[in-house]
Amino acid sequence: MDPQVFRLILDVTRRLASSSDLQEVLALIVDSLRDALKADRASVFQYDAAPHQFIASHAHGLPTTLRLPADAGIIGEAGKSRQIVNIPDAYADARFNRAVDQKSGYRTRCMLTIPLTDPDGALVGVAQVLNKSLDQGGVFNQRDLVVARHLADQAAVALKRASLLESERVKRKLEQDLDVARKIQQSSMPEKMPELTGYEIAAHFAPAEETAGDAFDVIDLRQGRYGSAGSVGDALVFMADATGHGIGPALSVAQVLSMIRMGARLGAPLPRIAQHVNHQVCLDLPVGRFVTAFMGVLDAGAHTLRYFSAGQAPILFFPADAGADSCIERNATTMPLGIDPDMVVEDAPSFTFGPGDAFVMLSDGYYEAMSPGGEMFGIQRVQDIVRAHQHESAGRIVAALRRALDAFIGENALPQDDQTALIIRRAE
Repeated sequence: MDPQVFRLILDVTRRLASSSDLQEVLALIVDSLRDALKADRASVFQYDAAPHQFIASHAHGLPTTLRLPADAGIIGEAGKSRQIVNIPDAYADARFNRAVDQKSGYRTRCMLTIPLTDPDGALVGVAQVLNKSLDQGGVFNQRDLVVARHLADQAAVALKRASLLESERVKRKLEQDLDVARKIQQSSMPEKMPELTGYEIAAHFAPAEETAGDAFDVIDLRQGRYGSAGSVGDALVFMADATGHGIGPALSVAQVLSMIRMGARLGAPLPRIAQHVNHQVCLDLPVGRFVTAFMGVLDAGAHTLRYFSAGQAPILFFPADAGADSCIERNATTMPLGIDPDMVVEDAPSFTFGPGDAFVMLSDGYYEAMSPGGEMFGIQRVQDIVRAHQHESAGRIVAALRRALDAFIGENALPQDDQTALIIRRAE
């Protein structure tokens, strides 16, 4: 190899090895190719395997948003064949697309298109060098192809290394952001329930991922209420489940939770809270997304729970003085939030608590949990567990449900969906 060429490649290799920043590596590649080959411009197109496209990651004179099909044109040919494509006269070659020149006003005379492959032969990208300097011959020669091949080997390794490191940095950043989001969401759930004379309230919240599409709250209406007394009662009980789980549903359900809390603080009647929340959710959520929600007002003096349920079901109530198999099961009172902005909210139905009666609201992460054999946990199993522990505290009933669910899906199994439980029990 020409000593001058060897020194040139060695210098480029050293510079590429000194950086792990993806954008810096891309800039080094295009500048090194342009300068080493005495050309006017250079570009690097990274290969994106999922959509099977080339992305103009760094380029002289091209937008970095440019995406090209991986099988099309000269770049596609170089990527597919893993061979350098040398075109001495671009306008005389039928494969050349003149549209880019016409749009930019730049005229391409000659071009060298170089596949970038890692040591295992996997395609990393394609580099393209345009317009050899006229005082250097005006076309790319055999010496240029040797230089280009050696530079491409070094560039491909540096590009893959930088891409992997960039992916790892993005992954760590995402994990950190998700951890923050998880902590924020967890802190938005109540740490302790309001203490109501003669009543026990217990809850459990288990997200399937870092963030959940479920949310719940029990708001003490005896404190900090402004405005009308339309929500007369001691506590507002709330549970919601946005479609899916993860960041998007977590944002949706957090919005609903915030609006309901504000409505409760203003002392708005339950139907009015539901109507306003639904109208706003319809405006904010994309088509096909919705939130199921249960809202109830518990009056510990009158022993009533008036409620509104937008798609959240089943609603279970267990009278203590009924038979061993007795359970009142009700459906939702209307459709989920976010579907119909003109949804009519009727007067809330209610339950009346006698001593030992229990109200149970679970998200579908309980009912739809699957055993290793493909069996669903189901409503009947929930009813059997609650009836078996009904004379125990609300906290013990929640714990019994948790134990049964863990045993059903397997102790080490990851939850398939967010799981939220909320139980209200009148003391005996």
